[in-house]
Amino acid sequence: MNRSNAAASDRSKETGADFLQLDTADAPPGGLTDWLARRLREAVADGRLPAGSRLPASRVLAAELGVSRGVVTDAYGRLAEAGQVAGCGRGGTVVVAVPAPVEAAPGPPRPRPDAPALFRDHPGPEVFDLLRSTPARIDLTPGVPDLAAFPRAAWLRAERAVLDGLAAADLGYGDVRGTPALREAVAHWLARNRGIRADPDEVLIVAGTAQALALLGRALGREGITEVAVEDPGSLGARQHLAHWLAATPPVPVDAEGIRVDALRATGAPAVLLTPAHQYPTGVVLGGDRRRELLRWAAEGGLVIEDDYDAEHRYDRPPVPALRAALPDQVCYAGSISKLLAPALRTGWLLVPARLRGAVLDAKRFADLGNPVLPQLVLARLLESGELDRHLRLLRRRHRRRRDAMIAAIRTHLPGATVHGAAAGLHLMLTLSEELACTDTQLATAALARGVKVQPLSWHARLPYPPGLVLGYAAGSPPEITEGVAVLGELVRLAGVAGTP
Repeated sequence: MNRSNAAASDRSKETGADFLQLDTADAPPGGLTDWLARRLREAVADGRLPAGSRLPASRVLAAELGVSRGVVTDAYGRLAEAGQVAGCGRGGTVVVAVPAPVEAAPGPPRPRPDAPALFRDHPGPEVFDLLRSTPARIDLTPGVPDLAAFPRAAWLRAERAVLDGLAAADLGYGDVRGTPALREAVAHWLARNRGIRADPDEVLIVAGTAQALALLGRALGREGITEVAVEDPGSLGARQHLAHWLAATPPVPVDAEGIRVDALRATGAPAVLLTPAHQYPTGVVLGGDRRRELLRWAAEGGLVIEDDYDAEHRYDRPPVPALRAALPDQVCYAGSISKLLAPALRTGWLLVPARLRGAVLDAKRFADLGNPVLPQLVLARLLESGELDRHLRLLRRRHRRRRDAMIAAIRTHLPGATVHGAAAGLHLMLTLSEELACTDTQLATAALARGVKVQPLSWHARLPYPPGLVLGYAAGSPPEITEGVAVLGELVRLAGVAGTP
């Protein structure tokens, strides 16, 4: 037996790898790398390796297959060149979205048939989990503050103080509504910062705005309300949470003054979800005339769910009072600490009209018996000590610099884009030419293949709307922001305009 035949015979005796049930006996002679790369591509295409999956270390897979490590690294390299995987240092090699080709004329790029579901036009409820778990060199997704600025020292001081004064009985089950200390601190915070006068007994502590919407969905269903209108464009995530519990979420168009109340009336919906202080994603503020028209609609029996998700972050405009302050009997108000400290705390608050309070409290009780007590007590101390106010002042300065860096980068690298919502918040909305020769989901896919993570505007719009992107600036450094926008500008130039050479 010659050496090549011996090698083939030895290879045929390998048991192969459990990973994708790979067996080198299936590989053609001399084609191990081509075979392995093809099998990996097939697994990405059919969903066995979804976005976020981690490939085995090249040394481990090579040993299991009985091949040289170079075979595996070459196969991984081919997928990396195609934008299907990305190296993450010690995190290994991770599957990312497959890039849709961004072509110039004569026509717009078309998605590849094996493209994964991450940036599809009609994303499912799992899309944000996938997006968060997909690695990227530069993350410009919206909705996250400067997490590096989290006040760790202040949190530790408050935690030590809480533990020092904690009685043994305080470690038992807490009040379903939230600890009295945090409910009182939140009531004081809302009075100071949002113009809302509420008794602490009216405050319900929840696990973020997501749970607030879930509790409201259940409570409204018990009241016979199965339809809640939503802004369009409006938050995909918020709409998904409501749609899980309700029969319908009809879209209502938003213009430069906010939601169109005439269109809201036309839907016949008895309730509406709004972001009036800083509309998501357009950034517009509900105008004075529109605000009065909306309050008239509510006074006639309509119910408003006010998502006050980032009203504290403002830079170039005066504060806007909450709707809840003007009509508490018709407004459910939801806020959270996610944009002030960190989403990981999963802490928010909900105020509802008296007629809904019992149903919402029941929903909370049977959901989780209340939020964890210790973080509530620490947060209450930060609120009442003024530490959170000091942190907010710091964040505003940092966020303003990063917003300015993003606007400057857009002017340089995306001069044809229109910027919306720059006066406040943690994100910008960009609208692009409607003649752009690719969809915004394809643009986001191509950006991710280049290591830049963004959200397509079309995710948040069901009614006709120009293509665009929603870009978060709070969590990235100015150099990262500038580099990420430069990549987007290059991709837009490559895509070109339909019909141009």
